[in-house]
Amino acid sequence: MKRKDYKKRNKSSGKRLAVKVVLLLTLSLFIVVAAYAASLQKKAENMAVSAYEAVPDRPKSEIREVKVEPANDNVSILFIGVDDSEARSQGDNNSRSDALLLATLNPASKSVKLVSIPRDSYAYIPEVGYRDKITHAHAFGGTRATIETVEELFEIPVDYYVRMNFNAFIDVVDAIDGIDVEVPYNRTEKDENDKYTIHLKKGLQHLDGKHALALARTRKLDTDVERGKRQQMILQAIMKEAASVKSITKYGDVIEAVGENMKTDMTFDEMKSFLEYVKGGMPQVDTLSLKGYDDMSTGIYYWKLDETYLAEVKNILQAHLGLIPDSSSLTDSGSTITGSTEEALEDSFNE
Repeated sequence: MKRKDYKKRNKSSGKRLAVKVVLLLTLSLFIVVAAYAASLQKKAENMAVSAYEAVPDRPKSEIREVKVEPANDNVSILFIGVDDSEARSQGDNNSRSDALLLATLNPASKSVKLVSIPRDSYAYIPEVGYRDKITHAHAFGGTRATIETVEELFEIPVDYYVRMNFNAFIDVVDAIDGIDVEVPYNRTEKDENDKYTIHLKKGLQHLDGKHALALARTRKLDTDVERGKRQQMILQAIMKEAASVKSITKYGDVIEAVGENMKTDMTFDEMKSFLEYVKGGMPQVDTLSLKGYDDMSTGIYYWKLDETYLAEVKNILQAHLGLIPDSSSLTDSGSTITGSTEEALEDSFNE
């Protein structure tokens, strides 16, 4: 064999070997990714099974004629944050809701309306048949009473709920290695055990779970409306971080973080259908707040909602769910409805 022919054959063999190595590495990568995805799916499925908790005798909202399909229909989700910590000696049955966020999702426009409901809002609670702070609805009748109160307030169906406690909030933020948010002021705040160990610094900060929770809960230096806007900001920061490429490998930790700290009436398949909203990028999220005013005429502090403004928010949510014709005069795309800022109130006013 001539030396030139040997070189050609050797070179050709080397190319084939290189191609085989590349193919083998690529195949191995796909196998690893597939195995990771499969393990994540199994872990997520197990989590969903343990987190599933239907509201008794409520297969769907009574406002709906038929049950919605998240992949195709406009739907609403009520996020309920509860403080059932040992420090406050509360449990699921008598804990108040510390945070209420209602989201409406429209797949056609790939948009989300997110409204924060101040915990001291004076609202009619069907469970007891009279008006009180909306935070008390959960103490009166748990998840069902809270859902029915929100449906009564906005005259829209609540299709799903997600209830999480403080431990889940902290663990989820830590699982994605923290979030970047704008802290409005310097303040020493309580931790999850009601001890003043958290030091917040004004400006754009990278917060871990404990600091993010403290920022979400604090209301000493402003109002419940501003508190609601901070919670919206934090939730959007969590969504943004969780959707980033660098967070993909942390999904297992996020699933474990949620664990037994979350309850929902969504099945695993229904949860997966919401992935349609993030395909091709994050959906447009419009945040809304509820205007109102402080009222202590009875000796107890309430946040009295501005009825005219409440009616506008109702229309926005109803239109977004397709229950009434849309009206561009109510709000422009991407706009934010914000509440007024009042002087800070002592915690004793808010109990």
